[in-house]
Amino acid sequence: MMKKKYKILRLILGDQLNLQHSWFSQSTPDILHVLMEVKAETDYVWHHIQKACAFFAAMENFAETLNDKGFEILYLHLDDPENHQNFSGNLAALIQKFEIEEFQYQLPDEYRLDHEIERFCNGLQIKYRAFDTEHFFTSRAELGLFFSDKKEMVMENFYRHMRLKHHVLLDESDDPQGGKWNFDAENRKKLPKNHKPNPPLLFENDVSKQFNKIRDAGIRTIGNIDPAHLPWPLNRTQSLKLLQYFCENCLQLFGTFQDAMHTGEWSLYHSRLSFSLNTKMISPVEVISTAIDYRRNNKKAVAINQIEGFIRQILGWREYMRGVYWMKMPGFGKLNYFNHQKKLPEWYWTGKTKMNCLKHSITQSLDFSYAHHIQRLMITGNFALLAGINPDDLDFWYLGIYIDALQWVEITNTRGMSQYADGGLIGSKPYTASANYIHKMSNYCDSCKYDRSDKTGENSCPFNSMYWDFHVRNREKLEHNHRLLMVYRIWDNMDAQLKSSVLDRAKYYLENLNEL
Repeated sequence: MMKKKYKILRLILGDQLNLQHSWFSQSTPDILHVLMEVKAETDYVWHHIQKACAFFAAMENFAETLNDKGFEILYLHLDDPENHQNFSGNLAALIQKFEIEEFQYQLPDEYRLDHEIERFCNGLQIKYRAFDTEHFFTSRAELGLFFSDKKEMVMENFYRHMRLKHHVLLDESDDPQGGKWNFDAENRKKLPKNHKPNPPLLFENDVSKQFNKIRDAGIRTIGNIDPAHLPWPLNRTQSLKLLQYFCENCLQLFGTFQDAMHTGEWSLYHSRLSFSLNTKMISPVEVISTAIDYRRNNKKAVAINQIEGFIRQILGWREYMRGVYWMKMPGFGKLNYFNHQKKLPEWYWTGKTKMNCLKHSITQSLDFSYAHHIQRLMITGNFALLAGINPDDLDFWYLGIYIDALQWVEITNTRGMSQYADGGLIGSKPYTASANYIHKMSNYCDSCKYDRSDKTGENSCPFNSMYWDFHVRNREKLEHNHRLLMVYRIWDNMDAQLKSSVLDRAKYYLENLNEL
């Protein structure tokens, strides 16, 4: 029987599953820790069913682990009759029920929740206190302070600063190992024919209980699932096992093929640690240190470009995107530089399109709640940008479909890097490409209905004509971008009849997006 009075109530959010947090260094009987499943979190977008099940199962696993360690735990289930289905309502009821004297919480990573809990605390008649999550390399404000005296924000400069500050991949003179800070130019290879990557490590987690609970509650979800065999890690032990598997089986070729795409491979050499990281079951410090230790003991197997590319994503890009988020929210969530207004094509929800690259990338996302960064940026994101899709629609889709999607990392990548809706704050130019790039990095074009080499015919690849249409209709905003001078030079030198045919073909595709 749970005691009826506690001195302190601590809230643990679903992405704060950090057993290494100082809160859990020692159990205290007068502190009650609460985790809660609420419809306010399941309903603000249409989440992938694997994502919803994984979060609930990981939360329950975390609660059970803490309970076994002697901590006072209250777990509020989605179907609990006393569940108010939002944090504020549940917290207010618990504070009254258990005569709480002080409320404590870890700083949320999402502006939406930060604002809600801050507003809740301002109305309290008891003491309250916020704690850091003890997860990231940086504080919320650190990126803004770093760039406060600089003319422009460049991720590479911040990344080098982080390498120096935390002494990562440096030699004794604080120079970068391998003689260069960035080996990205070596990490753009297509998967060779007949090359077979090591198979991904998949877990066999039974989330039937969570699946039934979500289904019975009438929660709208997307995607596919086998509830008895969820492949994602749901606790710290499994997350560390996945990290070790990555180091032993994928790190040696991660950099080389990190941008590659293939119809027969959904995981390739990627770590798939983002769900574990973003729920804080493991930390970026231990991910980086584990990878570096493995390379130190296996230098012949792991070249510098492989590990540098991996570390740049975590120490550089992940921290950078979080910093931009806290610098620019809430306004960032409304940016729409090109004033794009088209609705997202219906096949983004089904994968039923004749464009093979999009069919494969979307179907994979529906099957696994996962796609790697180039599939997101240069396939689904690239098409949406060229088509003029409203960034609100795309945010809704990305935030729901991917198991690792939380707003602080999703919206900066989507509205910033992918859609250039911020007008160039994050990316120095729009990330657009025609079929040539897609063919260069994948085998998607090999079995596609559309002809990658054709710009104007009935079966021409839509990316080709839409690429030019995008740059023509946005010329006023883009033509002075130094990275696009060559694009406009090529267009200006193109035959007048060809230009007219290209734009006519693009017009047809843009008017018939749902039929592509």
